[in-house]
Amino acid sequence: MTTILQLLYSVIIGIIQGISYWIPISSKTQIIVSSTYLLKLTFQQAYTFGLFMEIGTIFAAVIYFRKELVGMLRVLLGSKNEASRSLLVYVVFVTLATGIVGAPLYIIADSVTGIAIGIPMLLIGIVLIADAGIIRYSRKKREKGVNSRKLGSLTFKDYVLIGVSQGIAALPGVSRSGITTSAMLLMNVEPDEAFRLSFLAGIFASIGAFGLSLVATKSNVATAIGGIGLAGLAVAIIVSTVVSLFLIDYLIKVAGKSKIVYVTTALGIIAMASGLLYLAFGI
Repeated sequence: MTTILQLLYSVIIGIIQGISYWIPISSKTQIIVSSTYLLKLTFQQAYTFGLFMEIGTIFAAVIYFRKELVGMLRVLLGSKNEASRSLLVYVVFVTLATGIVGAPLYIIADSVTGIAIGIPMLLIGIVLIADAGIIRYSRKKREKGVNSRKLGSLTFKDYVLIGVSQGIAALPGVSRSGITTSAMLLMNVEPDEAFRLSFLAGIFASIGAFGLSLVATKSNVATAIGGIGLAGLAVAIIVSTVVSLFLIDYLIKVAGKSKIVYVTTALGIIAMASGLLYLAFGI
């Protein structure tokens, strides 16, 4: 593979990761497909590479949510800020539940076939379309004086359910952002808060996935990096970081507006179409 072609593939993979991580089409699946065709990786190698590539989206989320992360760090150092404390408790319990569920699923994920990948995407698409109706219904209730929920009204049971949902996303075909956002919307969490909390929890889930891929399947990571090259890997990570920053900002801003109903419906349709394509053609 020539250097120019290698860098072109890196840009393509970086764009795919930067877009697909934040919308409900499973970034792991998109990286599996793209790296299988472009880098000629096996399914298991491509799956590991998909988790490894989350480092770019981690960088983006850390940059975007730097104030929240600094606030949580200050709580650990003795700050009494209640909002930051609530966020820290949420992150800790969600991450623990994610690890308990997600780590075993990651270990057995190499038994998942290509056909099985399309089914979760299809189901998440259906749920997201249902979410659009829930958002519309919730806003009508708010107009009548019934409040939707934010972080302060969530319970430990809610944290566990969100964490379990996020852990299930370790499986290929399951979108982390799609399943966690859907879970919170079903809990009547306000759309912009659901996206914000999903993206924040995703930072720690992605760090865990990145670390687990290095420890448990480092040979697959080495093979994938060998196919794209260190320079190519750097380009892919930078591109995915930049693309992610734009998309995070857009999704959170639009989530607070009335057109989130249409955006959620569109994301559901995209997820369903992606799942159907995978079921029909294995792509």
